[in-house]
Amino acid sequence: MRIRSDILVSALTRRVFADGGYAAVVRKGADASGAIFVRQRFRDGLETLFGPAPQAMIETEARDDRLFEERLSRAEPEAVADVIAREMKFDSDLWLVEIEVDAIGTYLDLAPTAK
Repeated sequence: MRIRSDILVSALTRRVFADGGYAAVVRKGADASGAIFVRQRFRDGLETLFGPAPQAMIETEARDDRLFEERLSRAEPEAVADVIAREMKFDSDLWLVEIEVDAIGTYLDLAPTAK
């Protein structure tokens, strides 16, 4: 069974705060199944954007898990905002969470990258 979006977002923000980072829910989406986007901000002003991994990247036995992929890496804030705006036109029920941590670590389960 797939974990609800509101529960995953709540757990993420609590973990970030517990580790001394900062997290904020910028946009609240559908409680049960809204897509979750995470905007990671760095001290140098750059940002990384994580979004849901395409279902094709997820193995069939793991389809209940929420996997993320890196959409933009250490990009200018304007570029990240543009991607988020496009996603919001497509999906009005998405969640947007901003975090300020140096490394994403184990906060998100990332889909395997192609080698």
